[in-house]
Amino acid sequence: MESIIHLENIRKSYYMGSHALEVLKGITLDIYRKEYVALMGPSGSGKSTLMNILGCLDTPTSGTYILNGSDVSKMADDDLAEVRNKEIGFVFQQFNLLPRLTAAENVALPLIYGGVSKKERMERALEALRKVGLADRSQHKPNEMSGGQIQRVAIARALVNNPSILLADEPTGNLDSKTSVEVMEIFGQIQAAGNTVVLVTHEEDIAAFAKRVVRLRDGLIETDTTREPKHAMA
Repeated sequence: MESIIHLENIRKSYYMGSHALEVLKGITLDIYRKEYVALMGPSGSGKSTLMNILGCLDTPTSGTYILNGSDVSKMADDDLAEVRNKEIGFVFQQFNLLPRLTAAENVALPLIYGGVSKKERMERALEALRKVGLADRSQHKPNEMSGGQIQRVAIARALVNNPSILLADEPTGNLDSKTSVEVMEIFGQIQAAGNTVVLVTHEEDIAAFAKRVVRLRDGLIETDTTREPKHAMA
């Protein structure tokens, strides 16, 4: 199997004056194409820091990060931003949609930075909305949709660039349990269609949708287990 993410001895320290706080203490991890992985761990375990490094939002203090064949661990900020826009789709707990834009306009936003024509932006946005079952809501604004629909729009926005990897940070944190299941099943469909999905969560029932669970504790990988996911999509 080909790894899409290869981490080798990743360390991350934050400095407050002369005091160094080591958050990641040597993480070595491979995530393979089309995998569905949940990152778990208690508060302070380092999972958010690891997610920021995986998402090219932050760089490691030391170690190597190969993303889809490119060494991103030593890249300058401008190059990282380009990799982030091309390779990674983000889904956040807070949705981060712009209230004055329609669903289709929100989904098309990442394409503006890529210099895609308006006609193609809208075509690709509608296709992404279709993938999450919301083509009929393309002209609705966020205040005209439910929480679950808004999160699906956010997922469509993450997919519109055809990223190598979808990173979801507590994507059901603001949703009720029924809507959470619906959103998680969409992630299952996305993974079944060939995407790599990495999910950060502290909820066991949400992690149960992933086939592989990597648990962090005190900046290190504590366990890495593979099992049959809940509600596996055929």
